[in-house]
Amino acid sequence: MELFDKAMDLAVTAHQGSTRKSSNTPYILHPVEVAAIASRMTDNLDVLCAALLHDVVEDANISLEYIEKEFNSYVAMLVSCETENKRKDLPSSQTWKIRKLESLNDLAKISDKGAKIIWLADKLSNMRSIAAVYAQIGDAVWNNFHQKDKSEQRWYYESVLNNLTELSEYPAYQELKSLVYYVFNSKEENNND
Repeated sequence: MELFDKAMDLAVTAHQGSTRKSSNTPYILHPVEVAAIASRMTDNLDVLCAALLHDVVEDANISLEYIEKEFNSYVAMLVSCETENKRKDLPSSQTWKIRKLESLNDLAKISDKGAKIIWLADKLSNMRSIAAVYAQIGDAVWNNFHQKDKSEQRWYYESVLNNLTELSEYPAYQELKSLVYYVFNSKEENNND
């Protein structure tokens, strides 16, 4: 567990002061939830460490080389599977679609089950947060995101589900599928006529 504690310390430090776009809650709650969800699908310590660290390269400028040095090459590989090229020189709203296309293309090529478990856990955590806010304010939830078009968000989450069908026996997959259906197939979008 020493490795997990080290991953927790790094995640807490890396995300200190950050909040979630969807709910304005402390960001660290997200990677902790991702690790908790993943722990219901695997007891592989490297996978659980990578679940905690899945956003540190993308959001906190920690390098994959640092993760490999401090943990191991497998943890670094798992984190890299979750790391988008954010194109920090351009506005996030302009790069959203290309980043998601690249991520989905990468996901389609992933054969490692641990990497797919982290993907599933991450997207489930995201959808739990989105669904909770959606239940309160409906489609106004999309105003909190770089991509405000609900149909684009639907495309992305449905594509993720389609790329993770090999994990469909897990309750986490079924919950993600249910939340995607709830958020994107609700009558809310018709109430604004």
